[in-house]
Amino acid sequence: MDTPNPAPVARRVIPVQPVATSMIAAEAKIYPRNVKGFYARWRWVMVWVTQLVFYGTPWLQWNSHQAVLFDLDGGRFYLFGLLLYPQDLIYLAALMVIGALALFFFTALAGRLWCGYTCPQTVYTELFMWIEHHCEGDRMARQRLDTAPWGRNKLLRKGAKQLGWTTLALVTGFTFVGYFTPILQLADQVATFTLSPWEAFWVLFYAAATYGNAGFMREQVCKYMCPYARIQSALIDRDSLIISYDAARGDPRGSRARKSSAAAQGLGDCIDCTLCVQVCPTGIDIRNGLQNECIACAACIDVCDGVMDKMGSPRGLIRYATDNGIENRWSRATMLRRVVRPRVLVYAAALTVLCGAFAYSLASRSDLLVDVIKDRNTLARVIDDGQVENVYRLQIMNRTEDALQLRVSVDGLPGLIITSDTRLELPAAAIGALPVRVRLPAGHAGDLGGRSHPIHFELHHASPRAGAPQSPGTPALDVHAGSTFYVPR
Repeated sequence: MDTPNPAPVARRVIPVQPVATSMIAAEAKIYPRNVKGFYARWRWVMVWVTQLVFYGTPWLQWNSHQAVLFDLDGGRFYLFGLLLYPQDLIYLAALMVIGALALFFFTALAGRLWCGYTCPQTVYTELFMWIEHHCEGDRMARQRLDTAPWGRNKLLRKGAKQLGWTTLALVTGFTFVGYFTPILQLADQVATFTLSPWEAFWVLFYAAATYGNAGFMREQVCKYMCPYARIQSALIDRDSLIISYDAARGDPRGSRARKSSAAAQGLGDCIDCTLCVQVCPTGIDIRNGLQNECIACAACIDVCDGVMDKMGSPRGLIRYATDNGIENRWSRATMLRRVVRPRVLVYAAALTVLCGAFAYSLASRSDLLVDVIKDRNTLARVIDDGQVENVYRLQIMNRTEDALQLRVSVDGLPGLIITSDTRLELPAAAIGALPVRVRLPAGHAGDLGGRSHPIHFELHHASPRAGAPQSPGTPALDVHAGSTFYVPR
């Protein structure tokens, strides 16, 4: 018997629509709202301090030269009264170690303080945003301006912003190059249009870098290019002071009338106004916890404190606190006591020791650098009367800004004398050479044959020769340089 075919079952078909995809998603533009408050004022204090130092230092003069100048062509680095040479790069390495350790110390203490207040990216972004705010208005005005069609108003506002950005970037590039080329000379070249191609290139290069980083990339530099965001988690712990949202006090969130009781409505203190998100320069919501993108600028603290004041609630819904302090409801005093813990003390001790050693090394640094080069062609020779002679070349670097009159003596073996000229006039910040012939009388060489014996040269100030200038207040020198004296069999 044939079985009838079952009726076909209608199936629901979901149409698949083609979707244009891209491997790189465009970042939504962030429009940070202007904010005022305690931390905003401190941020501007640091902007003023850092920029006064940066823009003002190249114009300072010291002993007829620029106070801070890195003369790459001459191989001399002037730091006020300190004169350094490429041989002193060890000090730069020491400064980098001290800087890294200071970063570890402050991060373990209170998070990304460097990023929030003194990082050049933060400082210049703040300056560029200030120009943008005064040319285009605050957050809503900038959003409306960007979506509006091009017209006279938009052209004028955008043009004024670009002019301000370009001017600040060019001044920054000019100032930076002024640390490597005397800035008075550089200014004269700019004024007379005689700037060399390389100097023009570097001025424009650093101007473009400033313009791009602070004007366009802004938070992208902090979020994707800077490695500090990735390593901060290894430097902080649950007792580090970080910007924190007190969820136990703020949740559940919800809007309410001003001065009304949140508890009576079953709400927390957070009214979900999202102002903390609107003022964030990286566009994060601090209420979701600490994130890599947070640069610790504390703008969210300032704006939230203002909202709490208007709502009649106590400040501190968003505040500097520790994870343990938030979780255990500790007082501020208890949290601060826990901040000073072994990790912080170890960093502080190491930083103090390194800074002390660095300062001592600079203070005790010799004014002369002496290299003794022995004549390798003639190791030693015996003069007709039996005297033994060795020949040397003293390479002497004057690391002061005073001309020096030097006298050389030798010691180490009885009867050792110098038969060549023992005086050398060395100009300020110059390198000189002095050939030296050292002899040992025949009567003292009898039992010393076939061996090399340690000797050392001593350099002292000499009375100036007739007509030679003498620098007043020249410090006393007592520089030793070792070598060997060979006596043949």
